[in-house]
Amino acid sequence: MNEYLAIGLTVSLYVLGIALVLIGLVGLLLPVLPGAPLMFAGFVLVSWADGFTRIGWIELILLGVVTLVISVVDYVSSITGARRFGASRWGIAGSFVGLAVGLPFGIPGWILGPLIGSVLFEYVKDPDFKKAARIGLGSFVGFLIGTAAKYALAMFMLAAAVFFYLL
Repeated sequence: MNEYLAIGLTVSLYVLGIALVLIGLVGLLLPVLPGAPLMFAGFVLVSWADGFTRIGWIELILLGVVTLVISVVDYVSSITGARRFGASRWGIAGSFVGLAVGLPFGIPGWILGPLIGSVLFEYVKDPDFKKAARIGLGSFVGFLIGTAAKYALAMFMLAAAVFFYLL
């Protein structure tokens, strides 16, 4: 009986771990899901499933560091892109509000929401449409660069975990 419980626990850890990694990949795009931490939690569960023999503590520390880097890139890229084009706190707030409003509309909402939100908030603050549009473009560029950087780091993290597991 105990052997069946152990097998069930192992399978459950693998399934939940892989599910968390996949949800984490989606979460890199959605601000409501902490993408990189979910991926890391998935790697921990997969490691635990085989007793940390394939992915050990050193490898998990490396994956944890990449998780932190992804989180920093996420935060810095959005603000840097917007600031570089002259965004105020209003524009940055508008970008986040626009993303939240755009979430139910899928990928077009995720892309256009921050752009429109940033432009609208900047325009409310200072009714100069040309300036507001430039700032909105900066927020959009920051979002795109940040998303690309997060996914590149996440693919590195995923490839490293697969490499460690198969090694």
